[in-house]
Parts: sequence; structure tokens; C-alpha cells
Amino acid sequence: MSALLHELQQPLRLAALPTLVETLRIRQERKIDAVLPASAICAEDGDLRLRDTESLLTPEGVTRTSGLYAPTSICDSTLSSKLAIPLPYLRKMRAEDTGLLDTNINTWLRRLEDRRFLVRCFSDGPDGVGVARAVLSTNYKIIDHTDVLFAVLRGIKESGMAVTATADLTERRMTVRVQSEEIRALAPALLRRYRSPFSDATGADDPTVFAGFVFTNGETGASRWTVTPRIVVRVCSNGMTMNEDMIGAVHLGAELADTGVIAWSEDTRAANLTLIVKQARDAVRSFLDVDYVTRKLTEIERKAGREISDPQAAIQVVSQRLRFTADEQREILNHFIAGGDRTAGGVMHAVTSTAQTLTDPDAAFAMEMQGVRAMEIAATA
Repeated sequence: MSALLHELQQPLRLAALPTLVETLRIRQERKIDAVLPASAICAEDGDLRLRDTESLLTPEGVTRTSGLYAPTSICDSTLSSKLAIPLPYLRKMRAEDTGLLDTNINTWLRRLEDRRFLVRCFSDGPDGVGVARAVLSTNYKIIDHTDVLFAVLRGIKESGMAVTATADLTERRMTVRVQSEEIRALAPALLRRYRSPFSDATGADDPTVFAGFVFTNGETGASRWTVTPRIVVRVCSNGMTMNEDMIGAVHLGAELADTGVIAWSEDTRAANLTLIVKQARDAVRSFLDVDYVTRKLTEIERKAGREISDPQAAIQVVSQRLRFTADEQREILNHFIAGGDRTAGGVMHAVTSTAQTLTDPDAAFAMEMQGVRAMEIAATA
């Protein structure tokens, strides 16, 4: 594995915004996007050689030369899809026989020589081994993390509200959780039996919840741009997402006309972000609102009070339906017991508090997003 690939694969988990901004700045400086015909791509010992993607300074001036890039797991997934090579087989070849992998990839690329792909990379210079992030359709609309982050922050600034935020960053997505302690409500019915598994704080003593939302973005085809309202419990920081009110946009645009490395103009980037800026502003206005929070709490409380007579069986059903792993199921049960709330609402609290303990940012995101659904399943199990 190249040093750059190792560095850029390190995820951020619950990072402060300045850390996220600095990480994105470094990545932005290394970013290369190129529209290439299949004939300009080849596999070499498992890496991808791309024609005319790196800048090389010569006595005659700056010229283009080929670059070598180590694929990430996301890149392998997208390459598998584009070349119709079964992903388990591609992964087996990568692990056991890169020569066979090269033969398969190059054979199918030759058969698709007239097709063009958008290849997203990080550069390590013409003499280094960079990172191949994804092989995508030329209809893929590039919406970068940096632009999304600042668009949402602009919407928050325009609202005049004080907020706090933490961020996760992986190959798959950027996730930023925002909450406003200015916008709060009380949820005594939902929290009266609940005890935080992280402390001795109880919902009976402090049933306060805050308004917030979580926004995500993907740069490699594995995740789209979304904004989802989120209610945060003060005594434990559990986050309940209202998935039915999610807004978002897929990364689909017009066919990229030019071939070669893409130099995005400010006008193009601004046009791509017009919808996101508007949606971010609307999200702040709609979701950071006491009436919205109160209405959603009422909906949740209608289902949360259902008593759970057999917690182990209920959590097993929830875990099977939501595809939690066996380890995650055991941890959710432990959190349910520690929380002391033997209701469907207690199952939701257990799922969302367990999500906070996961070190894998993508797993934590996926689990928290299932919290309310877990409650609904437990209420009818």
C-alpha cells in the first residue's frame, strides 16, 4: 500500500470542524478528476495506470504524463460494476493473484475501448503512487465535500443561530452532525424511564432535547448529498433521525463533454451548488424549529411506550430486520439493559447510544439512522 493511500484512508470520527476543513483542504490540493477513454486506462500489478493525468515540469515547460494509482475498496467496487467483473472475484484476484487481476481488467478495458469513464484520484506526483478513488459514469455530477460543507455553513450563518457540530469522514461519505442548544424542547414521556449508559444522568431529571440535523455527501458514487433532521437527547447525546423528512440530491448531471483532466471553473462549481445552498437554507429554517421538534416528539411517543416483555427476543428481531451484526446485537442488548427503559423507546435509545460507541464512522452513521425504525419494529414485534 502506498504511503498516500494509507494516509488518505484514515477516517475521521467525531472530529471538530477545523480538523475536517484542514483535512479537506489537503485532499483538495491532491485531487485529480479525469475523463478518460478505456484505452487510456490499464492495470499494472493491481494498480491503475492512467494516461496524461500528472503534470510534469520539463525544460520545455509543463507537460502531461501518465500516473499510477492504487485503488481503494470503493474504486474496486465501481470498477467491478463498470467492467461487469463480479466483485467477490475481483477481490479474490487482488488478494491472491494480481497478474490474473491485471489480465481480467485489461481484457475488458480493451473490449470497451470506445467507452469513457470519469476517474477520481488523489495524486502523489508523477513519480509516486497516488490513490484511485472511483471509476464512474461521465454523467456523474461532481459535488465536493468542501463545497457542501461551506454551503451548509453559509445557510447556518444566514439563520443567525448558534450551533455546534462534529464530523466523520471516510472513503464513502462525509457526515456532519449539527445541533442547536438554542432550539430545545422537553420530552418527559419519552425519557422518564431512561438512564444514560454513559453516566448516571436520567431523563426523568432532565428530559431536554435539542434540534439539529445531519448532512452527508459522497464523492465516489457510494453516497449522495442529504440533509436529515435529528433530535438530540441532552443526557446522553443520542441522536434520533427523522428519515421520512430527509431532503437530498443524487450526483447525476449532464454528460461530461471533454476528455482529459478536468479543470473546474468557479462558475461551474457555483452552478452545481445552487440547489444545495437553497436546500441547506431551507433545512436550517425547517428543522431548527421548536414546533417541528415538538411535533416529531409527539409522533415518536405514540409508539415508544410499548412495553417489551422479552428484550432479548425483541432485539434479535430488530437486529435481523435491520441487518445488525451479532456483535452489534449484543452491544445493543447491553445498552438496553443499562438504559433501564423496557419499552420500544428504550430499544431506540439502545440503538442510538450503541451507534455512538462504534469506531467505524460508516457503521455508526448507518446504525443511528435506524434508531426510530428499530423502535417501530420493537413496538410491533
